[in-house]
Amino acid sequence: MPLIAAGACRRHGKRKGSAVSEKITTCLWFDSQAEEAAEYYVSIFDGGKILDVSRYGDGGPGPAGQAITVQFQLDGRTFTALNGGPAFTFNEAVSFVIDCASQEEVDRYWSALTDGGQESQCGWLKDRYGVSWQVVPAMLGQLIAGPDPDGAQRAMQAMLGMRKLDIAALQEAYDGA
Repeated sequence: MPLIAAGACRRHGKRKGSAVSEKITTCLWFDSQAEEAAEYYVSIFDGGKILDVSRYGDGGPGPAGQAITVQFQLDGRTFTALNGGPAFTFNEAVSFVIDCASQEEVDRYWSALTDGGQESQCGWLKDRYGVSWQVVPAMLGQLIAGPDPDGAQRAMQAMLGMRKLDIAALQEAYDGA
């Protein structure tokens, strides 16, 4: 199954008339929830959309009508979700980082992605499908690697004690307030 599924993922992005214009796209291997997961992700991100769905026909290795691959777009980036069976699962070795401009964005993405998922430390989480995400303020790097080494250390220590990141608390820690 892995070789068949991997081939399906590669063919999907290269077939004639495909909406993919990127040289490199991310293929996410799901057991059987590719279409459900893609619909979930596009509902979370503004401008997210399903681009294409390839389905099994009669006599295929899966049930007729079930999605093989679902091509979708989040924030202008193309992904392919693949129903590849139970051979592989997601883990924290690969994660998607969402840079957030405001606490409102942090809160929105955190709430949506932890719904049915699992919170972790330092802005990390696993969504309901086991995919790892980091929901971080865009200015985090300026705080934990800022020009004030003591402030950066305080901000880092504050972050280590958080699950969902709090911009005001991180800034206060950096400032020594």
